[in-house]
Amino acid sequence: MKRSYTQEERDLVFDLWKQGAGFSDIARVLDAKPGSVFTILRDSGGIKPEQRRRAAKHLTSEEREEIRAGLSAKMSIRAIARQLNRSPSTISREVNRNRGRRWYKALDADRIAWSKAKRPKACRLATKPELRTLVVEKLQLNWSPEQISGWLKAKMSRNASMQISHETIYKTLYVRSRKTLDHSLTSHLRRSHKMRQSRHHSRSGDRGTINIVNGVSIHKRPRNVKNRRSIGHWEGDLVSGSGNTHIATLVDRKTRFTLILKLGGKDAASVNSALIKAFKVLPETMRKSLTWDRGMELAMHADFTLETKMPVYFCDPQSPWQRGTNENTNSLIRQYFPKKTSLAQHSQTALDHVAEQLNGRPRKTLKFRTPEEMMGWRVASTA
Repeated sequence: MKRSYTQEERDLVFDLWKQGAGFSDIARVLDAKPGSVFTILRDSGGIKPEQRRRAAKHLTSEEREEIRAGLSAKMSIRAIARQLNRSPSTISREVNRNRGRRWYKALDADRIAWSKAKRPKACRLATKPELRTLVVEKLQLNWSPEQISGWLKAKMSRNASMQISHETIYKTLYVRSRKTLDHSLTSHLRRSHKMRQSRHHSRSGDRGTINIVNGVSIHKRPRNVKNRRSIGHWEGDLVSGSGNTHIATLVDRKTRFTLILKLGGKDAASVNSALIKAFKVLPETMRKSLTWDRGMELAMHADFTLETKMPVYFCDPQSPWQRGTNENTNSLIRQYFPKKTSLAQHSQTALDHVAEQLNGRPRKTLKFRTPEEMMGWRVASTA
């Protein structure tokens, strides 16, 4: 069965592509196939489509539901119009174009209206044949879009109809649905890419140093997180085993209290789901922030923050010492789960048992108290 993608997933594809992630990187985040990612990007030449918005004067889906409810209650068109603060003619046209009073359905009416409202605007090169001819001529001379745009601005500064931005030229070349410039003209560009790519783009796989979209740097983390004065500030990471198996580890910065989570996969959706499930059962005093490295597995951090109200801070590339508490804890966990062994065989119950043992060990850094004792005391003192 062919997989469908939500608008949020499509937006994430374009955001990661712009950051320099490759097809395989993005596929791992979505738990999808690289070919599917390529198809999503190819349709718009690797350029993120502008998000469609409903015009303010148009009826909303909620208003259409009010119309349906009013018709079911035998209200008149004028009464419904007064209730919605709309013109009676607007309501009348809406009902008549959608099968009348008896058969009106709000969901169908809204879907039809949204579909009919999609009228692609002709791009500038499609409406300016003289400009298009000149752009094609310069592209065939191997001029870059930026050189063409700058040259037009310098030579024809007084002729507004002969001005165009280099971004518009790129979009017209790469977005095939525009059908204005022959896509084969991309062969005259310096890198001859078939779609628009980030300057950071690479096909070398998951490099681990990709800029997480909208990620907040650890350098913007509040001072009270750094000084370990309160509980609820966590560090996290993945521990990997053989056969592409993984577990997630979480440790509280102050008490060293540890959680170990079983994962269905390393993809962003699996990791995000496991983290949300784990933190939602904790009291609010234990849910304040999370610090992570720049692995692609946390690409859905915005969804995590929305669900848990916990901000996520990302370490600098290749700087494991910035979450040293978690690194030290992972070395303890390796005592139970050695390298080159599969982690898939361990149930969540077994992982919880290991976490209980770790949380029951006295720690020198805690003056030989246990994380369990520290966590219990801190929770009691803040209750």
